[in-house]
Amino acid sequence: MEIEALEAILMEDFREIDCSESGLSTSKRCFQISLSPQDDEADEATTLPVQLALIFSHTDNYPDEPPLLNVRSLRGIQTEDLKVLKEKLEQETTENLGMAMIYTLATSAKEWLSERFGQGNLDENNEEEETEKDDIIIPHGEPVTVDTFLAWRERFEAELALERAKLMPESALTAPKEKKLTGRLWFESGRAVAKGAAPVNEESDDEDDEDVDFDDEDFEDDEEDMLEHYLAEKSDSSSHSSRRAN
Repeated sequence: MEIEALEAILMEDFREIDCSESGLSTSKRCFQISLSPQDDEADEATTLPVQLALIFSHTDNYPDEPPLLNVRSLRGIQTEDLKVLKEKLEQETTENLGMAMIYTLATSAKEWLSERFGQGNLDENNEEEETEKDDIIIPHGEPVTVDTFLAWRERFEAELALERAKLMPESALTAPKEKKLTGRLWFESGRAVAKGAAPVNEESDDEDDEDVDFDDEDFEDDEEDMLEHYLAEKSDSSSHSSRRAN
């Protein structure tokens, strides 16, 4: 009666095979059930390339003793996984002695396939792979070395010095040479006024030195040189233009 019930329930997934194909040591009738992982949400077999064959044969004292069992990969299942599944099913046979158990074993095998190879498990593996890819940092651009950093700093400081020089008033450029402030003095005097110190007196270089509170840490020597160079070029250009006008 169990064989007829299995045929009605499993239909094309259930068939009788020759005992020589079963891998079982028996001359009795042997049967094969084809199983695939089940997608619980769609309630249909997934399209994963995984399929299992559950092979069994009844013994003389079945169901009071376990049936002969074998599992075989029809597609995509490793030998190690088959060994784990067979041990699981053999354990369940001892728990179901005294009752027809083949359909129960087939259901358990199908659930195992779903847990091991189902779509949910595949999605988790894909997420782990994507996370691992995201964690990989691919370097871009030019590597930073001492030479490249020094070259960048030189360009940056030059641009900064020129921007500061452009903010100076024209009076600082057209003043007589003896009264002209250097770029450093002009900026330091402006900073000193902002801090509350006495402003610079352009009539005396000595008074400039006494009244201005210089802060050497605020400026670098290379910026002073670049500022003076820029002012000299701009002053020469202004003088040349004035002579042409006269």
